[in-house]
Amino acid sequence: MAIKNITTISNETKGEIEKNIHLMEHVPESEIIADLVQTAKSGTPLLKIGHGFPKIMITAGIHGNELPPQAAAARLIANLSYQDLNGTIYIIPFAVPHATMENSRRFKGVDMNRAASKGGFISNNILNAIKDLKISAVGDFHSTKPGSNPGVESVFCSKSPCYKSYLIAKYITESTSSKIICHKEAGALYNGALEDECNLEGVPAVTCEVVSQNGLVTNKSQERSYLQMISYLKYFDII
Repeated sequence: MAIKNITTISNETKGEIEKNIHLMEHVPESEIIADLVQTAKSGTPLLKIGHGFPKIMITAGIHGNELPPQAAAARLIANLSYQDLNGTIYIIPFAVPHATMENSRRFKGVDMNRAASKGGFISNNILNAIKDLKISAVGDFHSTKPGSNPGVESVFCSKSPCYKSYLIAKYITESTSSKIICHKEAGALYNGALEDECNLEGVPAVTCEVVSQNGLVTNKSQERSYLQMISYLKYFDII
């Protein structure tokens, strides 16, 4: 059985996850999940499972109203808790608990996926944790509303400065039959996305998207996000 440890990154983001009934309907019941929901009342929970290398991270809930990846992360945690892993997985299932509680894209009026380059924001705190923990790669999981940008199941990546970002995205999209959206340079379109800031720091990262209405989650959208996460882990032969 994998070694597990829960810490908190920031207490500013604390929230009562269980108040989001749309999410909780798709969150499995287990002792570790109950501990994470309780920890979220004190701030952003960070779960460590396993030991050794590689050390990779999964994040969900940078946008609190994107529920499928948060439900998928909870399911993944419940399943991984009973497996032996070939490395270490750090999982942030609810990056902004208060925003998840409120079913809101923003936290204190700010889009956290435009603030990872700015001190004082939780996405920047996560970026600093990634550097401090010497994480090997990051998968940031989201959902996209139909008709929005990108509006289709997809994986964002870039080829420079971390070509491995592209290789990870290529593997995930090929194994899940989804679309790859690759930029030549990380951060070329805008600043502050967690994926881009990781790549700019030399940590290969991708952003995985599944299709879902904002503030809602279905069995299908949660399953698709879960499959993206599994594919990401398989790229590194951790499971």
